[in-house]
Amino acid sequence: MNSPHTTTIRIEPLKVACSSCNLRELCLPLGLSQPDLERLDTLVDARRSVPRGAALFRAGDPFHSLFAVRTGFFKTCVSSEDGRDQVTGFQMAGELLGLDGISTDRHSCDAVALEDSQVCVIPFSDLEGLSREFTDLQRQFHKIMSREIVRDHGVMLLLGSMRAEERLAAFLVNLTQRLQSRGFSASALVLRMTREEIGSYLGLKLETVSRTFSKFQEEGLLEVKQRHIRIADQEGLRKLVNGPNC
Repeated sequence: MNSPHTTTIRIEPLKVACSSCNLRELCLPLGLSQPDLERLDTLVDARRSVPRGAALFRAGDPFHSLFAVRTGFFKTCVSSEDGRDQVTGFQMAGELLGLDGISTDRHSCDAVALEDSQVCVIPFSDLEGLSREFTDLQRQFHKIMSREIVRDHGVMLLLGSMRAEERLAAFLVNLTQRLQSRGFSASALVLRMTREEIGSYLGLKLETVSRTFSKFQEEGLLEVKQRHIRIADQEGLRKLVNGPNC
């Protein structure tokens, strides 16, 4: 029996296969042929529903599977030595969670749903076996891991050399680009994360994040209504990130 504080994460039979999923051009199946897609379908045997605020996995949990985000939004975070949570990333539909567990067979971070979400469960041992059989899947998996490394380098650059305005501008530009590739607006978005979580990710205090949002609004770069953001000047945001001669 579950305790009053336990959140039930439901596991459901897979109803939509990779070969017919509308995220196949963003997720692990990218670039695979139809026969290879059908073989990949045999790997993904369940979907898991994760309510808002619940953890898909926690640091220290045994690593068995990767998770492809089908709907919703997640944050990954680690606990610092003083007990604070440090946000290390935000993941949306079409992106993979769980890569952190490959090297040690245990997860090194928490993955928490920022809204009601759903993931496809991909047993890693099965993925490894199938990857050895056809190189296109292995190549795509390596590309995904490389993308994660490049993203980590981008965060290091943010934290190491950019002013607060540049950090927030880069975050918003990246977020809108990722959402646009999924068919959403290039200029209007709803932030699934809090300003405090954005600050944790960007290495900024909550007050600095709020002040910078207000500054962007005063300068005509954004229109801000709580979590609803409209980017009024895309070029202005890009210039903040890349400099005036971009």
